[in-house]
Amino acid sequence: MSGEIEMLLRGVLLGIAVAAPVGPIGVLCIQRSMAAGFWAGFSGGIGTALADALYATLAAAGFAALAGVTEGMAGQVLRWAGAAFIAWLGWRTMLAPAATRAAESGREERPWRLLAVTFALTMSNPATILSFAALFAGLGLAADATPATATAAVAGVFIGSLLWWAFLSGSVAVLRHRIDEGWKRWINRIAGAVLIAFALALVL
Repeated sequence: MSGEIEMLLRGVLLGIAVAAPVGPIGVLCIQRSMAAGFWAGFSGGIGTALADALYATLAAAGFAALAGVTEGMAGQVLRWAGAAFIAWLGWRTMLAPAATRAAESGREERPWRLLAVTFALTMSNPATILSFAALFAGLGLAADATPATATAAVAGVFIGSLLWWAFLSGSVAVLRHRIDEGWKRWINRIAGAVLIAFALALVL
C-alpha cells in the first residue's frame, strides 16, 4: 500500500508540474476567472485535467507505442485544427467587453462550454502521451507497472492538475474585484493577443 501512496504523491507533483506552465489554456482560464469568477475559470482547468488524466491513462497502460499518431498527417491535422481554434478564441477574447454584473452572475458564462473547449484543446496535442510516458518512466512506473501503481499515478496527475487550476482560478477571482473595467478590457485584449501568438507558434 505504501508504494501506491508514494506513486500517488509523485503523480500529484507531476500533475502540478505539467499544468503550471502558462499556455493558451492558462490564459483562457485567467481571462474567464477575471471576467466571471472562480467557477468560470476553474471549469477550464477541469477539462484540461480530464484530458491529462486520459492521456496519462494511455501512457500508463503502455500505449506509448501509438507515438506514430503524433507524426504524419493525423498529427499534423490535429495540430493545425488546434491552432485554428486557439486563434479563433484569441480573436473573440480580444473583442470581448469588460465583465458586467450580468456576466459575473453567470448568466452569460456557461462553465461547461469552457470545460469542453479546454478538453478538446488538450486532446488536440497527441504528443502529450509521449510526455507522460517519459515522465512516468522517470517516476519509476516502468520498473513497477502494476495496475495499482499505474492507477495511483494517474489519479495523482488528475488531483495535482485540479489543485493547480483551483489555485490559479481562485487567485485571479480574488484579485478581479480590485480591477476596474478599463483594466479588464485591456486584459481581454492582451489575453486574446497571447492566444493568437500561441496559435502562430503552433503552425510555425
